Amino acid sequence: MGSEGPPAVTVHVTGFKKFHGVAENPTETIVGNLKEYMKKKGMPKGVILGSCSVLETAGQGAVAPLYQIFQSSINSKDSESSSPGRIIWLHFGVNSGATRFAIEHQAVNEATFRCPDELGWKPQKVPIIPSDGGISRVRETTLPVEEITKILKKKGYEVMTSDDAGRFVCNYVYYHSLRFAEQNGTKSLFVHVPLFLTIDEETQMQFAASLLEVLASLY
Repeated sequence: MGSEGPPAVTVHVTGFKKFHGVAENPTETIVGNLKEYMKKKGMPKGVILGSCSVLETAGQGAVAPLYQIFQSSINSKDSESSSPGRIIWLHFGVNSGATRFAIEHQAVNEATFRCPDELGWKPQKVPIIPSDGGISRVRETTLPVEEITKILKKKGYEVMTSDDAGRFVCNYVYYHSLRFAEQNGTKSLFVHVPLFLTIDEETQMQFAASLLEVLASLY
């Protein structure tokens, strides 16, 4: 891998399937096509694209496979004697009312689903992880959200920093991911994207590729 510079960052990416009110989830397309897209475009220096997984838009339905992927990434990290912690979990979710990308700073330990998830669960003011404390408990990413946003803006993307990932499945997954990241010395980031009607597919694919590059440069 060359003697210069830190070891590569492995980025594992997730998106979501369709859900109530969103028949076609752009994140399913982004994550499903990312490996092929990056192959054509060329992977940025210092990035290894790990698993690309599309999750059920359901609290429990998403979390079980998520932990399997988490665990396998940690196990493969052990076997490769690479320096620990060079792993980023990058989660994409859709915000159908959004006009730009949002880099999410934090998740809250609260599940209050505005509509039932794809498995019919509709919790109200329930702690996501009861052992973590009450519903006001917040977990923040250790990645420099403001810096990431600033660089992506300079590249010409419509992007903002957000402190509110909602209380639906996106926040639910992000909270689990941030907790896992803290416990295992990895990093986690959630990004909300608009519908393809608002920002077209090609621009969103370019955004995902640029984000990978920025994450590698800032880690």
